[in-house]
Amino acid sequence: MVRARPDVSGLIERARDGQPRAVARLISLVEDAHPSLREVAAGLMPYTGGARIIGLTGPPGVGKSTSTSVLLTALRGQGLRVGVLAIDPTSPFSGGALLGDRIRMTEHATDPGVFIRSMATRGHLGGLAWATPQAVRVLDAAGFDVVLIETVGVGQSEVDIVELADTTVVLLAPGMGDGVQAAKAGILEAADVFVVNKADRDGTDVLVRDLRHAISLAHREVPAGAWRRPIVRTVASRGEGVDELVRVLGEHHDWLAAHGELARRRGARAASEIEAIAVRRIRSELVDVHGAGLPELAERVVGRALDPYAAADVLLETLRDRRSLPDV
Repeated sequence: MVRARPDVSGLIERARDGQPRAVARLISLVEDAHPSLREVAAGLMPYTGGARIIGLTGPPGVGKSTSTSVLLTALRGQGLRVGVLAIDPTSPFSGGALLGDRIRMTEHATDPGVFIRSMATRGHLGGLAWATPQAVRVLDAAGFDVVLIETVGVGQSEVDIVELADTTVVLLAPGMGDGVQAAKAGILEAADVFVVNKADRDGTDVLVRDLRHAISLAHREVPAGAWRRPIVRTVASRGEGVDELVRVLGEHHDWLAAHGELARRRGARAASEIEAIAVRRIRSELVDVHGAGLPELAERVVGRALDPYAAADVLLETLRDRRSLPDV
């Protein structure tokens, strides 16, 4: 069965007019790696670059979904249009997102200035779905002022959000056991802003003190004028501290723009996305040539006739030869 080719230009026009179904359809095309994906990317490009992209990450159980919801409410109170990409674990049954975040944000479902989409990781590591960068571009082009990205609960090395967000918010909570240890091991470097949520619990002062100590160690050789990562205390379930968080996020965005860091981060983001697309294409070509030498090369490596690097050279040469063949 041949799939009907979507009217990409019409979808983009309707998305820019604020029609949520068109936005949803474009994100679905991106997630499904539809044959029209290149046309979608090209059509969106002239309208991108205006949205602030804020990532929220942290260990499981710190209240990321509740924090995202109350932050969304505060931003809407400023008259901003807000898109949310809530990255959920993949369902073992359907392969789709488990939709937990979208269920928790139902209070925003009827707001025309809000778009919320749950995206499945589909086995992608790093706390994000592979299609998240393209989905961000859809929301950006659709005219959303802010895009919030809530990651899957991450561990010490799953910090892909840093490459995608203008501002990365790392949430921790007292009593989680390994909060600061996780921060020291990997998330600390990812944070632009720390949020200690559930700050009405015992242990908050200890967690804040430990965080300040960790930050001070990291800032020992930071040049003058560098961003000093603040710690904001919140009780997201009651909306406490959210106004302070919004203020700090605004200050960080202003700092990024004033110091040229916003352009640098977005340039690095584009480079990472280009690399990811190129690697994905090469991987697909490797699948295509699986029957044209890869098993034999593997056997030669197992038999110690070739080392893996030499075998990889042979495989890459095979790809180059295939590309140089004239189209029939």
